[in-house]
Amino acid sequence: MNWLLYIDGLMVMLVMAFATWLLSVYLRDVSIVDSAWSLMILVASFTYSSTLPYMGLREFVIISLVTVWAIRLSIHLTWRNWGEKEDRRYQAIRAKYQPHFEIKSLLIIFFFQAILAWIISISLFSALSDEANYTITFTTLVIDSIAVILILIGLFYETAADWQLAKFKDNPGNHGKVMDKGLWKYSRHPNYFGECLIWWGFFFFALATGAWWSVISPIIMTWLLLKFSGVVMLEETITERRPEYSNYIKTTNAFFPGTTKKPDNISDSCYEGYTK
Repeated sequence: MNWLLYIDGLMVMLVMAFATWLLSVYLRDVSIVDSAWSLMILVASFTYSSTLPYMGLREFVIISLVTVWAIRLSIHLTWRNWGEKEDRRYQAIRAKYQPHFEIKSLLIIFFFQAILAWIISISLFSALSDEANYTITFTTLVIDSIAVILILIGLFYETAADWQLAKFKDNPGNHGKVMDKGLWKYSRHPNYFGECLIWWGFFFFALATGAWWSVISPIIMTWLLLKFSGVVMLEETITERRPEYSNYIKTTNAFFPGTTKKPDNISDSCYEGYTK
């Protein structure tokens, strides 16, 4: 395995992070790092595949899936944040690291995100650059099939969840209310669940080459979605902004989709009306 190629991926990501940081200083908005994050991984993936003698069907499928994931996510986040103020998460970080946050943000926001993306991309590095260890057998075909299925389900899940939430927010009558319809009826964060499936899918592509150790990639991503920048951070203040969310927490799984639960200390008749 060519580990220098993996280092090249980091260099590409850091360059992209630096360029995005310059733009953020001009805009006074570091939220744009969210839109750039998936694109860093996309460009790194092209770097990882650059030494292949030719682009076979398997490599084409992997690159195509990464491209669809990265561009869809970047477009969605850009569209969602367009014309909005800097995300409240980053506003809190900006206040914490004053003075000279603009300079500090290069390291604590942009380079940090690039390094994190680089570590997570190790499954793609293994899947794309370690073709010498890949042999077409019944087992590897099954593993690759699992990878494709997980990624396609994940893409559908997070795309549908994002679309449903966007439609909900577009309705002025829903201001301050909680989205608990569609996929959001079965999980409080179905978009994060879809993202998790995608990264486990990319890992299975790596597993087919024997790179089992790249399981660190989906493990880190799952932890981030559950415990760091995903569920926990998003729900820290949401009940203050949406009082109904406390009931939503009691009745709906945070991450994995499941059936609606009945809140404690509520009669069956009241619960039937509550869930309609």
